[in-house]
Amino acid sequence: MVVLSQNGRQQLPLIKACKPNYGFTGIPVIDMTSPHAKAHMVEACEEFGFFKLVNHGVPMEFMSRLEDEGIKFFSLPQSEKDLAGPPQPFGYGNRRIGPNGDVGWIEYLLLSTNPDSISQICSSISPENPEIFGSAVVDYVSSVKNMTYEVLEMIAEGLNIEPRNVLSRLLKDEESDSCFRVNHYPPCPELEALRGRVLVGFGEHTDPQIISVLRSNNTNGLEICLKDGTWVSVPPDQDSFFINVGDSLQVMTNGKFKSVKHRVVTESRKARVSMIYFGGPPLTEIIAPLPSLMKEGEETLYKEFTWADYKKSVYKSRLADNRLGLFEKKEQP
Repeated sequence: MVVLSQNGRQQLPLIKACKPNYGFTGIPVIDMTSPHAKAHMVEACEEFGFFKLVNHGVPMEFMSRLEDEGIKFFSLPQSEKDLAGPPQPFGYGNRRIGPNGDVGWIEYLLLSTNPDSISQICSSISPENPEIFGSAVVDYVSSVKNMTYEVLEMIAEGLNIEPRNVLSRLLKDEESDSCFRVNHYPPCPELEALRGRVLVGFGEHTDPQIISVLRSNNTNGLEICLKDGTWVSVPPDQDSFFINVGDSLQVMTNGKFKSVKHRVVTESRKARVSMIYFGGPPLTEIIAPLPSLMKEGEETLYKEFTWADYKKSVYKSRLADNRLGLFEKKEQP
């Protein structure tokens, strides 16, 4: 367990607590088995860049088992957890988010989605029972991958673009640069004395990949930013998944879909555990608006770039930076 000292708390960002937005009608909830799911996914990606997915087909057993294994790891003494880190690029980390000064009240495991890589890192995460932890990760990630492929293919159909796998093929590629995180946000009882203020677990940002698939336990903390700049809290649901549009998908749809800005704040009494699959393309993949989505005479809003170029640019930035700004085409005066 991470211990928050008075000095440590002062070094972490505090923000005003998110007030209820009574004009907000709620997060889109999409039943994956519904005949209208494709159209609803497109609408949600255009309006929010975010939706909750139910009847998704991922066994609850896989979700619960991996969460249990994650909690076991995060409950270890700090000296034992440190043996699995820092991430290079995969492994255990805490507080520090990226190399450019961003910090949060968080500890995490960053993993590859490649089974061989998972097996290797799990020997340091769980040296006594690496097979148990590794099996839990592989089962979960494999099932979530398949669900994500189907979601992307349904979105492609909803957009009336062909082929159906125009998006999913990038994640299915053997060279796909996808990754997986297990995040742990410890409770912070000291927050009860800070009325109207909350501690930032993970600062505001957009995800750079194509798509992100989040599952969390039944603890509050996730917030998204609406188009008008208002922040709203996302009610937790441990049985469902939350789907985020990433920067790359925003570019591929020429801005029709919006990469959702989001953050996580810390609870005073309950720990939050989340598991996120980040679906990324191969490093050599050129990211650009899809021609089949472009109307005749429509101008592209972004310069072409490879995923490797964008990933390198993101790595040099701060969390809250407008990362796509460097790749936007500027209008001539």
